[in-house]
Amino acid sequence: RRHDLIPNLVETAKGYMSHEKETLTQVIEARNQAVSAKQAAAAHPDDASAVTQLGKAESLLSGSLANFFALSENYPDLKANDTMAQLMEELSSTENRIGFARQAFNDAVMNYNTYREQFPQNFIGGLFGSFSEAKLLQIESEQARKAVNVSF
Repeated sequence: RRHDLIPNLVETAKGYMSHEKETLTQVIEARNQAVSAKQAAAAHPDDASAVTQLGKAESLLSGSLANFFALSENYPDLKANDTMAQLMEELSSTENRIGFARQAFNDAVMNYNTYREQFPQNFIGGLFGSFSEAKLLQIESEQARKAVNVSF
């Protein structure tokens, strides 16, 4: 959902922020990296490095969006635009949903990891070499952990 809203947000802002192309390009590149990482993680959900790469890509995307919103504060016409306001509200709502989904994923990983350490799962898993430890989806950047500030 987040990845689908970003192109609309960028297109709406382009007309107002034509000389701020670097920030817009940064958001687009971060979105593309996040989409690629999401596809890689979906194709190989058991690959811990794919989940780690997804976390890094989403962290980069969050940082880019924070820069974009900070920059948009300098454009009152942009903030007043109904389409932009609606897209920013949708993106803010989506950020909240992403946070909840990330927490649900990490809770499921913790439950799985706890379950695999209990008897008899640890015995059976150790015997057959299956049930490897799952990795949490972590956001490494402190800036990306902060909520995106959207104000009108």
